[in-house]
Amino acid sequence: MILYRPVGTKELELIKDSGYLKFPPRLPEQPIFYPVLNEKYATEIASQWNVKYNEDHKGYVTMFEIEDVYSKKFEVHIVGDNYHQELWVPADELDMFNQHIVGEIHVISEFS
Repeated sequence: MILYRPVGTKELELIKDSGYLKFPPRLPEQPIFYPVLNEKYATEIASQWNVKYNEDHKGYVTMFEIEDVYSKKFEVHIVGDNYHQELWVPADELDMFNQHIVGEIHVISEFS
């Protein structure tokens, strides 16, 4: 399954530090890691939310693949319009989620 994750500069630096192989642990106030199922939704978040609320006013869209069989354990949540689709991964399962990423995490868009 191809997934997308909108990120800010700080999170992107941590992804770079991993060799583009994993997402960093969630902060205590972030109980869920939520990759999204389509580029359109990820672009909205990165270009509107991240640019507006991050210190450096930058946002990025990452794209990655997760093993299909593993991805089926997570329910798809629609949180707005039909295309606002997310997987909700509990923060304490993120290490295992990272182990099921196929290949590298790619930055496909940048906004400022």
